[in-house]
Parts: sequence; C-alpha cells; structure tokens
Amino acid sequence: MSTAIYSHPDCQRHEMGEWHPESPARLQAIADQLINAHIDGLLEHRDAPLAELSDIERNHSRNAIGIVRDNVPGAGDYYPIDGDTSLNAHSWKAALRAAGAAVAATDAVIAGDIANAFCAIRPPGHHARPSEPMGFCLFNNVAIAAKHALDVHGLQRVAVVDFDVHHGNGTEEALRGEPRALMVSFYQHPFYPYSEVGPETPNQVNVAVPAHSKGDVVRQLVLDKWLPALHAFKPEMIFISAGFDAHREDDIGGMGLVEADYAWMTQQVMAVAKLYAKGRIVSCLEGGYNLSALGRSVVAHVKVLAEL
Repeated sequence: MSTAIYSHPDCQRHEMGEWHPESPARLQAIADQLINAHIDGLLEHRDAPLAELSDIERNHSRNAIGIVRDNVPGAGDYYPIDGDTSLNAHSWKAALRAAGAAVAATDAVIAGDIANAFCAIRPPGHHARPSEPMGFCLFNNVAIAAKHALDVHGLQRVAVVDFDVHHGNGTEEALRGEPRALMVSFYQHPFYPYSEVGPETPNQVNVAVPAHSKGDVVRQLVLDKWLPALHAFKPEMIFISAGFDAHREDDIGGMGLVEADYAWMTQQVMAVAKLYAKGRIVSCLEGGYNLSALGRSVVAHVKVLAEL
C-alpha cells in the first residue's frame, strides 16, 4: 500500500493578505521540495473533496460554522475574524477542502486503500475551537477527522499527536473529557495562544517547553511522556497535527528543531501505529512559515511515512 498526499488548488486560493505568513506559497514550497527530493512520483496524489456540513458539525457549533460561511467577502476584499485571521472570497471552499482531505484520508486509510496519508492543506486547524475560528485556523481538520473515525467508523480509541510550536488549544478543547481520544503534544510556552499550562490528565499529555528548546529536549519528552501514554492507550488510529514551525529557521517560532527531529518523531509514531493501529496514520499540515525549512521538514516527515 502507498502513502497518499491529499491537497486541492482551492487550498491555495485562500489568502489573508500579502503580508500574512500563512500564505499560499507554503503549499507550493512543499510541492517543490517533494519534487526536488525525487519522492513526488513515489506518492499517490489525491484531490481533497469538499467536506460535508455534517462532518464539520461533528466538531463545531452552528455559530462557528456561520462565522466562516456567512461572512465570505467579495473578490478582492477581506473579512477579519481576529487580528491574525481573515476570510477572502475563497476561504469557505478552502476550509471545506482542508477538512474534506482529512476525512477522505481517514476513510481511505481505514478501508485499507492506502497505508497512510499526509494532507497538504490550508487553512490549518489546531487553534480552531468548537465555538469559533482563531489563530489562522477556520475549522479543526484533525479533530473533525478524529471524531469521524470514532463516530462514523466506530473506532474505540484514537490518538492525536501535535508537534506544532503553538499549543493546539482547539484540539485540546475538542477532545477534553473524551475517553476514546488521547492527545499528546509539546508547545513553546509562554507563546501564542497564551494558554495556561494545565495538568496532565489520562487523555491529555500536553507538555510546555521553554523557548530555544532543541531536539534533545523534545526527544526526551517524547520518550518520557508521549510514548508511555500512547502505549498505555493503544490507539486504533493516529492523527498528526504536523506543524513545522518549531524548526530553528522559523522566525515565528522560537525553538530549535531540525529535519532529523521531525523524522525521528515520525518514526516513533509509526512504531506505535504498527503495534496497535495497523499502521493507520493521517497527518495534516498545521504551521511552518519559513518556506525552505517547511518544505524540507515535510520531505523528512513524508519519507518516514512512506518508508522511503
């Protein structure tokens, strides 16, 4: 079975201004680096479908959906949601494609049609709360897919692994108190979204780390915190919020990871998935704003997923 890349041109039509770091160029940088690494032709490329409204409603309130659907501006204009997040004429459809990619990849992986998937999508999702969009994110693609696996496919246990530099506050909120889901993450603290550091719980192992932390710190917390929780939980499927803004070249973040660290984390997640989840992984792009570092890091991540 192959590794699939899910994406769609609609995901590049959403933009929030030429100044904004969460830009369409991010997806082009990923595509270019996959070609430069000579692995593009070894992957299966699939178009992301539009998510059904019922998919979105599984995680988001009617108000959250309405904020996006009902405020799409005309061509050339923007509708501000918050100081970091806005809509253009293509944002609604892009958000449906991003969530649709995650859902379609989940369906295909569970069906055994593909081994795993990376969703090269935008807008990203892990800050989007059940009640509102925020922080570059409109709908929470990973939370939507995880709930689809639980409620539509009947899986009993799913895990979310988040290695973005920012706290996945929307995902944490969406899965808080859900015994069928485990979330493990690290995040730079203090940093956007300025969440309070909460206690670890049986289904939330989200580890705050200081700025300037490098790969040795992250690898140790994976060994000490993530892996024991994942092995105890025995997930039947794993979802990855794949943000690459903890890279040392990313000016938005303040950490010091390199491509080898992303490859190593992916290897650890792959090993858990092979033990308990039939290898089933769906990874969704979150952050990563230095275009060269982003593209190289995605290549490192995808090479491990595809066992290349």
